[in-house]
Amino acid sequence: MRRRELILFQLAVRAAPKFTSELWAGIVPVYNKTLAHPFLTGLAAGSLARPKFRFYLVQDALYLVEYSRALKILASKSPKPEWALALARDAIETMEVERKMHKEILASYSVTASELAAATMAPLCYAYTNHLLLTCQRGSFSDGLAAMLPCYWVYWEVGKHLKKKGSPEPAYQRWIDQYAGAGYGQTVERVLAMMDEEAAAAPPAAKTRMKRLFTLSARYEYLFWDMAWRQEQWLP
Repeated sequence: MRRRELILFQLAVRAAPKFTSELWAGIVPVYNKTLAHPFLTGLAAGSLARPKFRFYLVQDALYLVEYSRALKILASKSPKPEWALALARDAIETMEVERKMHKEILASYSVTASELAAATMAPLCYAYTNHLLLTCQRGSFSDGLAAMLPCYWVYWEVGKHLKKKGSPEPAYQRWIDQYAGAGYGQTVERVLAMMDEEAAAAPPAAKTRMKRLFTLSARYEYLFWDMAWRQEQWLP
């Protein structure tokens, strides 16, 4: 390849949109609907009913246990040792967040450790966590990463959005600050870089599958907040 052609090729590669940009573009309608959900608008306004937030906290604690397990499975499939280490650390930090949340927030809502241990996943929480575990267990590393990414990314974007508004309710503001923080943002950016690097070498069929899994998880994220808003129960 001539020098001029090489330079043009390199410029074209640099100018090409990141795969993660394509992923996000595909869920913009879902994300916009998420921001407009009364659960999140109520968080910012401070008007969200405490029982709904309490329900969310319990379900989120149950979710994080399974999310941590899925991260461990994903780490075991990582093609790079440094990625495996980073994802394994995320799995540990997820459990630390759960413990901290119970101590600082759940306790303020009178949720005891014994109550949490006896709690049952709502239908949507059960479906979402099984989707993540199944994808990480049976799929490729890139499949699992695509399915897990919305939990990282959507929470960061929601956190930043709500941070601009703020909340008069201290517990709600504490939750917002957790996901709008710079430290959490650095974690998300690291995972986004993994996704872009994985996609760079992926064939078209794999990219299509990754987009489908990413979109599915983004929809589950919306439904998780909707589940909490409705305080979903098993029927019959």
